[in-house]
Amino acid sequence: MIFELLTLFPALCDSPFADSILGKAVDKGLIDISAHNLRDWAEGRHKITDDTPYGGGDGMVLKPEPVAKALDDLRSSGPRPRVLLMTPQGVPFRQHHAQQLAKEERLVFVCGRYEGFDERIRTLVDDEFSIGDFVLTGGELAAMVMIDAVARLVPGVLGSSGSAVSDSHADGLLEHPHYTRPATFRDMAVPDVLLSGNHGAIERWRRREQLRRTLQRRPDLLEKAVLSEQDQRWLEELRQELKSGVK
Repeated sequence: MIFELLTLFPALCDSPFADSILGKAVDKGLIDISAHNLRDWAEGRHKITDDTPYGGGDGMVLKPEPVAKALDDLRSSGPRPRVLLMTPQGVPFRQHHAQQLAKEERLVFVCGRYEGFDERIRTLVDDEFSIGDFVLTGGELAAMVMIDAVARLVPGVLGSSGSAVSDSHADGLLEHPHYTRPATFRDMAVPDVLLSGNHGAIERWRRREQLRRTLQRRPDLLEKAVLSEQDQRWLEELRQELKSGVK
């Protein structure tokens, strides 16, 4: 899968993808990540990519011409990309978006800077995304967060094919707790069921704890989650436990 960033600062995008899981995926050829310097499509001696806003105001605004030329060139070579604009006004990025985008062959992320971008740039992209209700100095960090979330869903990137399936939000709920050695740490013991070797009991415990954690920390997710009759029964038990103070 191909990921490309269109940015004024391509060097910002190097190190997050050089190591660990994504670095290994790049080395194996499972994904390809590159950053294009928007100034390469700017005209004039000074390669100007921004200008003052019409009507006055603070800051500088990203000009539409360099972005349009860059996207025209990128779309004319290789597989046709899906172009995403990083903006605080975009659709809030969620796990189901990552799952959808992972089916694409090529993604291009347009990263804004400074005060913002010319409104007409919106007509050049396929989607607009935000990673939260806050403002960054540029779209690069937001794009890299999305690339990480999408790339780990590409087949072969994670060591275990089940890792992404059981993640928090993968099925609309938070993930169950995890434990590893030692069995007891500072008087805190691993739940007996996880040491039992009974895989059926372990799966039931994990599902119930997944529901418990979601109920405690993100009850809003339960409104849209697909729940079985057993899930509903466990939820009712958990609500009663929480009311009575049982942890």
